[in-house]
Amino acid sequence: MTGAGRRRVTQQDIARMTGVSQATVSIVLNGRSEGEVRIAPETRDRVLRAIAETGYVADPVARRLAAGHNRIIGVFTYESVFPTSNSDFYHPFLVGIEQRAESLGSDLLLLTSAPVVDGRRRIFHEGNRLRLADGCVLLGRSLDREELARLLADGLHFVSIGRRDDAGGPVPYVGADYAAAVSALVHRAVRLGHTNLAYLGHGGPAESWADRMRGFTDTVSSLGVQGIHLPPATPAPAAVGGVGGGVAEVWERVRAAGVTAVFAEDHADGVALYQHAKQLGVPLSIATLGEPMRPGNESNVEFSGFRIPRQRMGAEAMDVLTALIEGNPTQTQRLLECELVVGETLVERK
Repeated sequence: MTGAGRRRVTQQDIARMTGVSQATVSIVLNGRSEGEVRIAPETRDRVLRAIAETGYVADPVARRLAAGHNRIIGVFTYESVFPTSNSDFYHPFLVGIEQRAESLGSDLLLLTSAPVVDGRRRIFHEGNRLRLADGCVLLGRSLDREELARLLADGLHFVSIGRRDDAGGPVPYVGADYAAAVSALVHRAVRLGHTNLAYLGHGGPAESWADRMRGFTDTVSSLGVQGIHLPPATPAPAAVGGVGGGVAEVWERVRAAGVTAVFAEDHADGVALYQHAKQLGVPLSIATLGEPMRPGNESNVEFSGFRIPRQRMGAEAMDVLTALIEGNPTQTQRLLECELVVGETLVERK
């Protein structure tokens, strides 16, 4: 039966050869203990001998189905990731997810049928296809806490890309350690002689913003230097920054407070403020706390700040999710180190 051109040996074949039921063959193959199902040792030996003699190989698809797994991973994005202006930011996450899925032998299901309610995509809706997948990777600036709580309550396997606060229980995630990255930048600014610093941004409610703000406030406090919070001039929705045409207003607040170094939550806001100060001929150090999320205010200047390990975050999210699906969860909440960028814009105080 095992020669070239012959059909694959099945569990039914093994059962007929050994005079046992197919269920017994399945139990022996899956290595269940005798405490669960009593199988005589001689019966077990007979089945194992037949498996060895025929060269039986379990059908991997059948084994996955028997375990309730079909090697399909869902990907749900709260914001459109392509073909939009912010697609470049999300692209490395998707590359990491795809490459790890390929190495794991899994297929990806992009969940795009979710309706938009109050300006936000919703995971749960009539006809949602979440359960077609073994689990789901969630991607977005800010995730809906009620939906996270429901995912946890329903026992669905999922992992968030980005740290998330508890939502009725610990949320599995792979995030970037923004607090540590911002703290390192503040230390560098102080070494360069800056003692009056400002954080420009919302500082919340998104966890990524809150972590950046915490890294700033905790570090200026520990170093004993002056640090203030400057909200953007124009309130903005969660996916964008808010300086835009209000850069002159922000500049006036920076000057009035005697600030010499600004830490911009949104990259484009940092670019706009840096260009404004340069046009006026007034020195101002800028550190941008991440990478471009929106177009505009492009610059050839290399801004001081840090790079987010986006591709690795996508890949490790797949690792965490696979472990959850297989029932072997290990370190389901991970923060990865960001790469600091010295750049040209955080310089010695003059």
